[in-house]
Amino acid sequence: MSFGFVMNPNQESRLPAKAAHAKLRRANDARGELLMDEAVSETQGTTIADAPKAEKTEEGANKQGFAALTLGALGIVFGDIGTSPLYTLKTVLSDAGDHADQTVHLGALSLIVWTLIVVTTLKYVLLAMRIDNDGEGGILALMSLIGMKRESRPLIIAAGLFGAALIYGDGTITPAISVLSALEGLHTAIPSFDAYVLPATVVILGLLFLLQPFGTATIGRLFGPVMASWFLVIALLGIWGIAQNPSVLVGLSPTHAITYLAHGGFTGFALLGSVFLCVTGAEALYADMGHFGRKPIWAGWFIAVFPALILNYAGQTAIVMKGAPTKDNIFFQLCPHMLLVPLVLLATTATIIASQSIITGAFSMTRQAIQLGWLPRLMIRQTSDEGYGQIYVAPVNWLLMLATIGLALAFKKSDNLSAAYGMAVSTTMLLTTLLLFNAMREVMRWPIAVAGIVAAFFFIVDLGFFGSNLLKIPEGGWVPLALAVMIYTLMRIWHRGITAVHARLGETIQSIDTFFDGIERDGIARPEGTAVFLSRARSETPPLMIWHVRQNRCLYADVLIVTIQTALVPRVAPGKRYKVIQERENVWRVVINSGFMEHLSLEALPHALKAEGHDVDLCKVVYYVAHETIVRGRGDKRVLPRWVEKIFALMERNQAHLTDVLNLPSEQVVEIGRHIEL
Repeated sequence: MSFGFVMNPNQESRLPAKAAHAKLRRANDARGELLMDEAVSETQGTTIADAPKAEKTEEGANKQGFAALTLGALGIVFGDIGTSPLYTLKTVLSDAGDHADQTVHLGALSLIVWTLIVVTTLKYVLLAMRIDNDGEGGILALMSLIGMKRESRPLIIAAGLFGAALIYGDGTITPAISVLSALEGLHTAIPSFDAYVLPATVVILGLLFLLQPFGTATIGRLFGPVMASWFLVIALLGIWGIAQNPSVLVGLSPTHAITYLAHGGFTGFALLGSVFLCVTGAEALYADMGHFGRKPIWAGWFIAVFPALILNYAGQTAIVMKGAPTKDNIFFQLCPHMLLVPLVLLATTATIIASQSIITGAFSMTRQAIQLGWLPRLMIRQTSDEGYGQIYVAPVNWLLMLATIGLALAFKKSDNLSAAYGMAVSTTMLLTTLLLFNAMREVMRWPIAVAGIVAAFFFIVDLGFFGSNLLKIPEGGWVPLALAVMIYTLMRIWHRGITAVHARLGETIQSIDTFFDGIERDGIARPEGTAVFLSRARSETPPLMIWHVRQNRCLYADVLIVTIQTALVPRVAPGKRYKVIQERENVWRVVINSGFMEHLSLEALPHALKAEGHDVDLCKVVYYVAHETIVRGRGDKRVLPRWVEKIFALMERNQAHLTDVLNLPSEQVVEIGRHIEL
């Protein structure tokens, strides 16, 4: 259990390069303003005559910082959606059947283009990214933002948690289908390579996960330039394809999409599930907003990514209308034969970068869930000093590796895996729309009629894609759903168990005055020294301290009661981080407020106490930490169903130790054990 960590009483993504660029930018609330920490010139002390020059220098530095952020966003945010041309149109036309004609081709192109416009551009880029939780985006941040408005919102919590669980499920498929699609391109240049596609995919994925513990801070700086090259190349390939059949541009009109859906019947509806593959990375744009800011992501999308995607999809459609076979990968047929191998290498690199985004996005979301109290403690290790985004979570890494490689081996080809792809993301997008409706009313203060019309429009679109993806369940769509249900269930069990533990510990609570009056009356020994008790209690005597005095009949002269409280915001301002209260003479209570995106530490504790007139040397204190064991309750003490108690006890037993999470020196730690009956 997470002793010493409590949630805010009102409450019920990604990459190494993200953190490197986070130095340049801090989200500055919903206005979308940017603070370029490394790009602001120091103008203090300049003369009036120097002021114009200083302003120009600052303006130039700001432009450089903005360009760096935009380039960084290209490498991190757009990896998933940017590699979708490798398999989307191929899957769409394959599902359309062998007798697809020009109506189908133009209808498919129109559906893809307008899906990118409606879902990615309108919903995520222009709407969702205007709603942030202290600069952070993503479904968990959105859930926390709306959850702050009221104390109990079970439907909001359920939608946010299940949406997060679905992202884990989909994250196991993205690396497998992306790398498979890229390597399958070698068939066009070297047909004999077919037998090596799957083994090579497994090797690449294995190496990718094996390298995670070492971090990718250095190589991460190359992600932006590599992905910028990727988008330039796919745009040029698209232009080359369009030049061969310019009439394809009529497919940009929405009339072809509407006509195809109107006359396509069930086949047209089923095709939406394949069309949806073009926006499977749209959620990342919102989730990564806190790392780069709204404006750099907007710039990257409108200037580079969106035009490149449209051109490439149009180019692929153009060569298909000219007679290119659809059984082979259409994307690679755009390329001249002599350049195929370099293109495959570039595509493979781009898919590895996209996969890296998924992996570290899972790390980031895991940290949020732990801090918010929905998952047990796990060791979260910083792989670089450059920023909070460069982290590594070993259990998540190895589980993702097993699931991803297992899916690649089970499905063998990207065509087979595409059937399982999209189910989780379409469900997440549906849930995000429900959360956005509440955010439009409560955060943006839109009239309910306006919010309802906007949400209804996106809900109908999302529902269409969701319904079409339901048809994929028998073909593999059940895999990410099953993973999501399992993760959601574990999060619910953990939260329910922790709530029960809090209630059980609350039965032994005493007031500070009652407790210390008692130890003075009983003559408890008070040797020199400082005791630090890590506790959930924000106002009363920690049960841990009561147990210690009861068992050992002594208590150090100076006592610090430390509670780490997770707020429903990503980061807490320095001035609001510590709350120091002197309860009695030589008895201090310190409440440390931590954001759900922040690293937990006690290093700054002495500074907070010194500001209140109390000096403490952390090298000389003794930390008291609880070590509880969950046991089956009997009679009235049984508060959890047996199966829930068993799973919760297993999770509690295997969570990371608080001493390790806070990096406490083992020689200064005293553990006190107790059985908790549930």
